[in-house]
Amino acid sequence: MDIESKIDLVSKPPIEEVVTVQNLRELLETDAHPSHYIGLEISGLLHLGSLMLTGFKINDFIKAGINCKIFLADWHSYINNKFDSDWDKIKIALNYYAEAFKFFCPGVNIIMGSDLYADSKNYWENLVRFSKHVTLSRNTRCLTIMGRSEKDHLHFAQYLYPPMQAVDIEALDASIVHAGMDQRKVHMLAREVFPKMGWKVPVAVHHHLLPGLSEPVNSMFQSTDDAKVSSKMSKSKPWTCVFIHDSEKEIHDKLKKAWCPEGQVENNPVLEMAKYISFHETKEFKVDRPKKFGGPLSFTEYQQLETIYLEKKLHPADLKSAVADSVNQKIQPIREFFESKTHLLKIYESEE
Repeated sequence: MDIESKIDLVSKPPIEEVVTVQNLRELLETDAHPSHYIGLEISGLLHLGSLMLTGFKINDFIKAGINCKIFLADWHSYINNKFDSDWDKIKIALNYYAEAFKFFCPGVNIIMGSDLYADSKNYWENLVRFSKHVTLSRNTRCLTIMGRSEKDHLHFAQYLYPPMQAVDIEALDASIVHAGMDQRKVHMLAREVFPKMGWKVPVAVHHHLLPGLSEPVNSMFQSTDDAKVSSKMSKSKPWTCVFIHDSEKEIHDKLKKAWCPEGQVENNPVLEMAKYISFHETKEFKVDRPKKFGGPLSFTEYQQLETIYLEKKLHPADLKSAVADSVNQKIQPIREFFESKTHLLKIYESEE
């Protein structure tokens, strides 16, 4: 595959930005198989955003010949009070995440946080050295990467989270750092500080955040990016979140209640689900509806669906049903895969 084809694969949706495309081109000119990394905090059940949208993008990287690493950040999860910082539960959840991504992203390398730190002789030294280049206020602005802000009542360890995440990049020898848009701040911090330390500056690639199914956050006090983060699909709001374990009925029930104003395409979570999930590597998206309501519809491109919906030629109920059907089809293989691994899900029973 030539370099421009690789750049197209890396940059295509759901990617929102590459910092920078020229840096990526220069990297690929000198390294045909650069190292990629995405870090994941271990917490709740995986959903369409955390596994499927992320996994689609990881698979694009793999197709482009990039060596992909998924970093399962157990120490970060502990610091951020996931599972009430219960190490036994974190370890079980870590195995659950590993199984899910190995199934959905064949060929990916799974790296555990504890293993990286145990095997890295210079990690903690580098953490201190990196931190000397960062002011407290600059570090505090990065706390949003773990869903926190300076307004929260934080313990000191949580302030270690951003510099740890940055130093992970160096420890993993990653040339490309990848995450959702909500992780952008720490990647920009790394790109700012790494040259001062003589470290390799990574290319940063950020993908779209799939929104939850409730009405989007729209506050005059928030920037557009902050509003997107606040509206993203999250296991903390399960009624707005489609999990990879949801049954066909649960998926349909959630979509029926979803925010989906007639004729509105902006900030419409059902259309976003269609765009990023239903249409992914799909030749045809079908809407089955009775003849008296216009009969069946078929789309080969998302833009066709958006146009019809904008013109109010497709009712929200019919759109919701079609998206639910397509999402269920894509989730079904994952759901079946975990039928023999229910022991990994028992820790979530007490979290519900």
